[in-house]
Amino acid sequence: MDYRKKIVYQSNYWYNDGLRKAQIRDMSGAIVSLRSSLQFNRENIAARNLLGLVYYGIGEVPEALVQWIISKNLRPRDNIANYYIDTVQSSAKELETVNLAIKKYNQCLAYCIQNGEDLAVIQLKQVVASHPTFLKALQLLALLYMHTGQYTRARQMVRQARKLDIGNETTLRYMRELTSRQGRKRRRPLKKKEDAVEYSLGNETIIQPRHSRFAGLMNHFAVANIFIGAVIGAAIIWFLVAPAVHQSSSDRLNSQMRAYSDQIQSLEAQVSAQTRTLDDYRAAGEALEANASAADCYEKLMAVSDQYASGESSNASMADALLEISKDTLGEKGQALYDELAGEVFPGACETYSASGTEALEAAEYETAISELGKVVRMDASYNDGQALYDLARAYWNNDDTENASKYFRRVVDDYGDSEYAEDAQKNLDEIAGSAADPDQGDATEE
Repeated sequence: MDYRKKIVYQSNYWYNDGLRKAQIRDMSGAIVSLRSSLQFNRENIAARNLLGLVYYGIGEVPEALVQWIISKNLRPRDNIANYYIDTVQSSAKELETVNLAIKKYNQCLAYCIQNGEDLAVIQLKQVVASHPTFLKALQLLALLYMHTGQYTRARQMVRQARKLDIGNETTLRYMRELTSRQGRKRRRPLKKKEDAVEYSLGNETIIQPRHSRFAGLMNHFAVANIFIGAVIGAAIIWFLVAPAVHQSSSDRLNSQMRAYSDQIQSLEAQVSAQTRTLDDYRAAGEALEANASAADCYEKLMAVSDQYASGESSNASMADALLEISKDTLGEKGQALYDELAGEVFPGACETYSASGTEALEAAEYETAISELGKVVRMDASYNDGQALYDLARAYWNNDDTENASKYFRRVVDDYGDSEYAEDAQKNLDEIAGSAADPDQGDATEE
């Protein structure tokens, strides 16, 4: 017993440590602490839900959903993970945006491997714009900016990444690199002053360069020779080198296009794999939802069984509980128990609800009549040789719902044609059809 208390204590200690780190946006530290908490106690629901929130805060939505789905599976009821999952799944557009951002990020990784930094930068800009909390995308974009010498933009990306997670080692490493580069200052060489000769002539001071006139003339010839050589060199390049350069550029472009084609095929395969992964997450979520629904139905069924055994509950209240149970989610034994309870409870409940529904219909309380008689039809549509169906149709008709009225009148005619209600049901169907074909005539009849 003491050993178990120590385990629970350690799990709670690491949970509290992760909570403190998450509150100051140290997401990396929070993930380490919360995972330690779950290693001691995998059923620590608070730690698992918080771990999902931390993953969601740095843009890792699939990882967040995994943690919340596991949490929901461990505790199906009274679990805030249900709210988190419903919130994410209710916004299909946001979920699709996250999915597309992940696909583009993986595509950018492939671009980087194939030296396509420019394409990766363009793609990552779109990812960051659509999914601003995607920490890995911000870090990769900062790294590409540093690699291409765009240090100002790299600093902007690193600042955004640090706002999401102040303790991430990758972000801190990039910050140190940018800081060290900013501290380096290049020194420009000083220009040497031109040597000169200074002497006095009367009251004036004359400054004359040391170079002689002949030396100046030679300098002019040297400049002219350089210019002529440059012209000749340009002509040689134009006639001899340029065609080879153009051919080389064309070959390089063709090679690059083939590489891009291969790359696109590879990325299509990666996109397909990512799509299958997300579909697996969704399928897992749906499976857990189905399991939770089945568990809830079993719990309600056992509650009705206990009520029936105690004899303290009315048939109507037990019937209401049975109507809330989806029989298809139950197993073979559960369905057998459901049928047994329904056979004992439904007849008395049908009698009660039929009487109250008919009374409400005669009192012009049509909403109440629809509710009460609807329960009778769900329990036993053949009750009293179709009377419940007929009265339910009348309630809908008086409540100006001709669509449902026609539906139930038609069931009376088709299923209980030999009953005393079939002839009146057919007349009512004809009247509804006539009113629909000639609205003015229907209004006149009402008057």
